[in-house]
Amino acid sequence: MKFDVAIVGSGLAGLSVALHLAETRKVAVVSKRELLDGASNWAQGGIAAVLDSGDSHAEHVADTLVAGAGLCDETATRYIVEHGREAIEWLIAQGVPFTRDASAELGFHLTREGGHSQRRIIHAADATGHAVQVTLEQKVRAHPNIALFEHHCAIDVITSDKLTGKGVQGGAPHLVGQPRCHGLYVQDTRTGEVLTFEADHTVLATGGAGKVYLYTTNPDTATGDGIAMAWRAGCRVSNMEFIQFHPTCLYHPYAKSFLISEAVRGEGGLLKLPPEAGSAAGTRFMPAHDERGELAPRDVVARAIDFEMKKRGLDYVHLDISHQPPEFIQEHFPTIYARCLELGIDITRQPIPVVPAVHFTCGGVVTDLAGRTDIQGLYAVGETACTGLHGANRLASNSLLECLVVGRACAQHIAAAAPMGVQELPGWDESRVTNADEEVVIAHNWDELRRFMWNYVGIVRTTKRLERAQHRIGLLKDEIDEYYRNFRITPDLLELRNLVVVAELIVNSALSRRESRGLHYSRDYPDTLPKALPSVLTPPRR
Repeated sequence: MKFDVAIVGSGLAGLSVALHLAETRKVAVVSKRELLDGASNWAQGGIAAVLDSGDSHAEHVADTLVAGAGLCDETATRYIVEHGREAIEWLIAQGVPFTRDASAELGFHLTREGGHSQRRIIHAADATGHAVQVTLEQKVRAHPNIALFEHHCAIDVITSDKLTGKGVQGGAPHLVGQPRCHGLYVQDTRTGEVLTFEADHTVLATGGAGKVYLYTTNPDTATGDGIAMAWRAGCRVSNMEFIQFHPTCLYHPYAKSFLISEAVRGEGGLLKLPPEAGSAAGTRFMPAHDERGELAPRDVVARAIDFEMKKRGLDYVHLDISHQPPEFIQEHFPTIYARCLELGIDITRQPIPVVPAVHFTCGGVVTDLAGRTDIQGLYAVGETACTGLHGANRLASNSLLECLVVGRACAQHIAAAAPMGVQELPGWDESRVTNADEEVVIAHNWDELRRFMWNYVGIVRTTKRLERAQHRIGLLKDEIDEYYRNFRITPDLLELRNLVVVAELIVNSALSRRESRGLHYSRDYPDTLPKALPSVLTPPRR
């Protein structure tokens, strides 16, 4: 398995890198499941970009900095915002069917979401991610230079410090003190066979880590694989304490983490107390928490809902858009309308029961604006990476924009690089392991991890809760590592191994931040420090 570029992940970041490189490079795309099973395909709202003369880069940057609670990297933010229009024009050229509006300058409808001062969200009704992914998937499948490996799970990257002869054989010289990535080990989940991928450049685009929590809007594939792999390889991670809880996930026993788009609030949806609130039922509560009401940034809205639920003993609150005309609702939110109707909720006449759920990992692997990590030849893009754009709280619809802009920059950097020369890599060694005797251990550990992360490392935190989580993670990590060393790997074991690493990074980052900022709110440190600094963790030397 020899490629110029190996890309792990098939979301918008991974597929855009692949398409930008495929004309001149031999590319492999590794996907744990089908190409469309990642978080990008689930994105409802849209992509934020300056597409109207009434808007400006300065306003988009300012909105991002405000939402990010002072922690955004301003240079990175400006770069990504200023390249927004060309990213959207590239998608339009690929054939993405964005919702049209003849009266708009660009000819496409723009909506507004929380934290944005202007209408700048281009979308395809309320299923933007799906429209984008289906379009790019067709092009990726048809391209002769792209090899697809669906149902393949990445295990670890292979770096020069793991090889007998350190450094690169031929090509550019190995950088002193900086290891180089030569590829990765990948398991075919249908056969169990482990393959060795040799590549000049490896790109981690595996998305976020929402499945480390019990309740999340993320798909089952979001297990932090790229973040954990990069950390084990020696890369720094940053801002992992900033886990964004989407304020409005559908509360229903038969709906698994169905997201109610922020655009519902952008188009006039109101948050109200349900009948269980007694005399206060039907009352809007957001104005009491923030002057921006329902259009406040996500961290503010999520904390407000969490406060009202705990104060009043509620299981959910209501999101009501039934005051809008039925035709308006069905046109703007066809997917949400249809799904809720399947569950007996007619959102043209009834409010939607909602709760907060983990939605986005704002931190990740430290990279520059071309996706380069601390390891030569290894890149991270999309939700896996931390460019500094999202700061302490992601502004709505900036994430897909980052995938596109940094994905293109990553591809350009790889295309301009001289061949590094790949040396022969060792195969996967299973000579000292056996089949697992009791795989139920994995299920028990997975459940325990996600439950205590939800209970102890949630929307509101305390030092005592974080220390309790840290202690339990240490015990679980030892048990999982021992299991990994002694038994043959399975996809469930690989995901659990990655989740416990990510959980440890989140908790350690949270304990290091002695203030409340953005998505990290601590009862022990409720104030915000005058100077905003990222939390950067460095792997221990091996």
